[in-house]
Amino acid sequence: MNQKLKDNISESLSAVLPITLIVLIISVVLVPMEIGTIAMFLVGAVMLIVGMGFFQLGAEMSMTPLGEGIGVQLSKSKKIGILAFVVFIIGAIITIAEPDLQVLADQMPAIPSDLLVWTVAVGVGICLTIAVLRILFKINLSLILMGLYLIVVLLSFLAPNDFVPVAFDSGGATTGPITVPFILALGVGLASVRSDKDATDDSFGLVAISSIGPILAVLLLGIFFRPTTTSYTPIEFPDIITTRDVMREFMLELPHYAKEVMISILPIAAMFFIFQLVSRRYHRRQYVRIIVGLIYTYLGLVLFLTGVSIGFAPVGSLLGGELAASKFKWLLVPIGMLIGYFIVKAEPAIQVLNHQVENVTGDAISASAMNLCLSIGVSVSVGLAMLRSITGISIYWIIIPGYLIALALTRFVPKIFIGIAFDSGGVASGPMTSTFLLPLSIGVSEALGGNIMADAFGVVALVALTPLIAVQIMGVVYKWKSAKSAQQADLAIEELNEIEEWEDSEDDT
Repeated sequence: MNQKLKDNISESLSAVLPITLIVLIISVVLVPMEIGTIAMFLVGAVMLIVGMGFFQLGAEMSMTPLGEGIGVQLSKSKKIGILAFVVFIIGAIITIAEPDLQVLADQMPAIPSDLLVWTVAVGVGICLTIAVLRILFKINLSLILMGLYLIVVLLSFLAPNDFVPVAFDSGGATTGPITVPFILALGVGLASVRSDKDATDDSFGLVAISSIGPILAVLLLGIFFRPTTTSYTPIEFPDIITTRDVMREFMLELPHYAKEVMISILPIAAMFFIFQLVSRRYHRRQYVRIIVGLIYTYLGLVLFLTGVSIGFAPVGSLLGGELAASKFKWLLVPIGMLIGYFIVKAEPAIQVLNHQVENVTGDAISASAMNLCLSIGVSVSVGLAMLRSITGISIYWIIIPGYLIALALTRFVPKIFIGIAFDSGGVASGPMTSTFLLPLSIGVSEALGGNIMADAFGVVALVALTPLIAVQIMGVVYKWKSAKSAQQADLAIEELNEIEEWEDSEDDT
């Protein structure tokens, strides 16, 4: 086996094992589950671990070089109109290809899946174009973010209340395992041709701006679209008696996800072949490597999505419903925080972001520091999501103050932390959030007789929010430590100068 693949699977094991153990402990202590359900969950965990390993290797081999190559070529274009049109098409294609978005759309009771996907695709296309033009024209990221979020807040007051959580969830779900590696690499490619001091800082921020597009698009959809029904179809639990039944369930669903991921990958592959045909950028060895990488990405996503959808989603719904219906319902908040702390590490695109941050910053911001920061942020967000599902608190009371704090912090942190923070928010809310945390929230809301649209949806949005604050707080600490180190260095230099002056005076005497 490829050594790199072994390392990735080992890394995936360390990320998935804690959340698996937490669920098993809860199933023994608080929510007894049938052996068949536990068996489905464990098989799903194994598929998730192997799938993450293949995906990370595939993304490194294909998505990253393809995104960087397209970014470099786009930055050389002198025709802004053509460039903007091409970027819009790229943004729409990779959004339609995003399986994470389809997972969310399939759980949405009020909006037809195709309508939601196409609406979000247009939003991402427009905002990705804005993000690319920002890099080329060197516009301050915080100003763009403030302007776009101001429009979001204004539109949220015009849209129906049920659409607001859905809109923010769409922004988080869009930036999933297909979109994130490509857009991150696109930003690096666009900034790499610049030689100014802000080039590294501007390589981040594309994911941040792109994730605002779906929010705006769905809020506009909510203003003009009136759903005919809001019924929700609960997750069904199959009858599992033997191990053969377990494998049957996975084998029955595997072709569905194989087809879905194939539809997701084909537009990316077509874009690669067209790009290679036009630019002739890649040599034969690179060309073959990218093709192999796309195959690894495909295999990884099929295994990951099958495992998490068949093994994890029913367990999330069951845990939420059973705990909410019991006398221990308030334990959902600390349990949610514990799950949130570990589940973010199992998001396939998180490690892609963390390693890219480490590489671009020359290890100044380590992957381990990013992991810790994101774990704390997502832990808080899942705790807040459980609190909302139990009490029915409006998402406005969390989202608006949260984004105001995040935008205010942009005035006090180094520029590179702004892009990393807002990119992290989109990356953290991936398929694990859509297929485990969202069913968990829906299960709680159903058990308590709440409004699923208003109370359960919004968990993806909260997971996308708290990393914005957590990473920027890390930026404030980094800035303070850097200033302190510089001050200590200055004092050390002054002391050395004083010693040298004293020694010179001694020599003179």
